[in-house]
Amino acid sequence: MSAVDANVLVLNLDYQPLNVCNVRRAIVLLGKEKAEILEHNHAIIVSARSRFAAPSVIRLAYHIKRPRPVVKLTRKEVLQRDDYTCQYCGKHAHDLTIDHVVPRHRGGQHVWENVVAACKSCNHRKGGKTISESRMKLVREPFRPPSTPQYLFSSYLKTERSWLKFLGLATEATAS
Repeated sequence: MSAVDANVLVLNLDYQPLNVCNVRRAIVLLGKEKAEILEHNHAIIVSARSRFAAPSVIRLAYHIKRPRPVVKLTRKEVLQRDDYTCQYCGKHAHDLTIDHVVPRHRGGQHVWENVVAACKSCNHRKGGKTISESRMKLVREPFRPPSTPQYLFSSYLKTERSWLKFLGLATEATAS
């Protein structure tokens, strides 16, 4: 990954996390004076006329009003919520499928509380049956994940440790 494709945390005027963009987009916002740099990363960006440290965290110069973020129900998010673990046998893998606890043809909805990650063999074994009919048990009941900054930005926190203080997370709490 080049330096201009690195991740940059974008904060609202009130320091609330909005999203993540790349350095290239952050430089455009900085050049138009729509944002200010709060933290640099260790890369140097070289243009035809100047050299400067690449931003890691920027804050917008104006307030963006937007609705509360919600975690969308996608395969990727279900696998992340279930920690890439089959919810029937406990097998940890990255080629998991999505299973409806109450099958859709039996009136089950496509909602957070009814979908789980399942390995192919468990999903095939369960088929279109309910859990009790298939004599299987869930490792953990499915739930709607929280829309907290820790959850929403968790995929970035492994590499972007400097963001912790801007997301309101203690370094000790996320070290595990």
